[in-house]
Amino acid sequence: NGAIPPPPPPPPPPPLLNSLRTPLGFGGWSPPSCALPFGMKPKKEFKPEVTMKRLNWSKIRPQEMTESCFWVKAEEDKYENADMLCKLELTFCCQKRGKEEEDFEEKKSIKKRIKELKVLDPKIAQNLSIFLGSFRVPYEEIKMMILEVDETQLSESMIQNLIKHLPEQEQLNALSKFKNEYNNLSEPEQFGVVMSNVKRLRPRLSAILFKLQFEEQVNNIKPDIMAVSAACEEIKKSKSFSKLLELVLLMGNYMNAGSRNAQTFGYNLSSLCKLKDTKSADQKTTLLHFLVEVCEESYQDVLNFVEDFQHLDKASKVSAENLEKSLKHMEKQLQQLEKDLQTFPIPEDNHDKFVTKMSISFRAQDFQKLARMHENMEKLYQNVMGYYAIDLKKVSVEEFLTDLNNFRMMFMQAVKENVRRREAEEKQRRAKIAKEKAEKEKLERQQKKKRLIPSFSFTEGEETGVMDSLLEALQSGAAFRDRRKRTPRHTTKSQSNHAAACAESL
Repeated sequence: NGAIPPPPPPPPPPPLLNSLRTPLGFGGWSPPSCALPFGMKPKKEFKPEVTMKRLNWSKIRPQEMTESCFWVKAEEDKYENADMLCKLELTFCCQKRGKEEEDFEEKKSIKKRIKELKVLDPKIAQNLSIFLGSFRVPYEEIKMMILEVDETQLSESMIQNLIKHLPEQEQLNALSKFKNEYNNLSEPEQFGVVMSNVKRLRPRLSAILFKLQFEEQVNNIKPDIMAVSAACEEIKKSKSFSKLLELVLLMGNYMNAGSRNAQTFGYNLSSLCKLKDTKSADQKTTLLHFLVEVCEESYQDVLNFVEDFQHLDKASKVSAENLEKSLKHMEKQLQQLEKDLQTFPIPEDNHDKFVTKMSISFRAQDFQKLARMHENMEKLYQNVMGYYAIDLKKVSVEEFLTDLNNFRMMFMQAVKENVRRREAEEKQRRAKIAKEKAEKEKLERQQKKKRLIPSFSFTEGEETGVMDSLLEALQSGAAFRDRRKRTPRHTTKSQSNHAAACAESL
């Protein structure tokens, strides 16, 4: 009477996810734990019938992706195939693991008697003496080559060694005071006296070396920049490679169902190299070989990614860090050369051609062109790494390209190994067929032989008729037609009568 009625019963709980289970491990779509960016949808939750081996990949979270990222647009669902996933289950179901197996310089001391040193340190003098002894060119001629910037006589190794063993400018200045005692000096110090009146000797040698090396440096750096640029474009544009990544995403999510790596939106491309580490239940094949087989049977266009990556092998050997260092060093040397040419003193020797020779045929625009190419290369690899959501702070471009090239090589090797396996299986199949055929023919010959040889196990009623037939066969010679004849072809009358007599006696 006026009491408050009890509250209505709560609504029934929502159906469990297990109720959505479908045959062959096709699960339902799990609700997202948080809102996904860029209109992304949650990944399908697979439920294989058996516990499967895991693909140990490195996940990329949606929060690490940009709107233009490959993984945002990945459509691995279109490759979902009941037969393929069933085969994947059978091949990579968990079994007890089997045991796995894995895989002078000679030092020469040159002793040479030298005169007492006036200025140079003994070690410096010894090294310089060894250098000068290897050329056996008068010191005045060496000086003239340097003044005239004679590229027909000067070589990279000569200038490099001269810079390495050249005494410091203070020591050269000190040696210049011993001109009048030239003949009493040791050979290294005599050389120092000759070179002491060459103005700005060390900067001059460095500039000459830069000039000698410039074209070679450009020719070494340019192909590397072009290879990395081309490889980055090929990786991003390859439709075959995109399909392969989607296939791996589908297989990996299926195999990792129920684990922390399930329902992954994307993975680090370095994980591709781990496909070979995931072995089948019988340890006879790997996930990589399985992937190759699936592509060969159903998605042959995916195999073309190997051909798409024409520049990847060369690009993977390039160090972006070394490229940048080389370009910065070249830029610094160019700036120093420009400064030296502007401040170089007026030559006092008519043979001094440094300013003239270094200003002619030397173009800074070649470097500027190279620098622009490098800048474009950096933009390309930053773009492609962002496209696959790879953190540039954690992965260098050479690591990225090396991982992809290693996978490309593994994939090609797996194709060859699959071919060899199929050939071996076909050989075994043919051998089995040939063996069965030979056994069948042998059996048929034995049965035919038995039919040709009459049996003597008869009943009493049959014996008379059989003996009459045998007598007739002996008289006509029919019993001997299929046998090799050891006697002449024509049978004599006496032989026929003898055969008949034998038959009568029976």
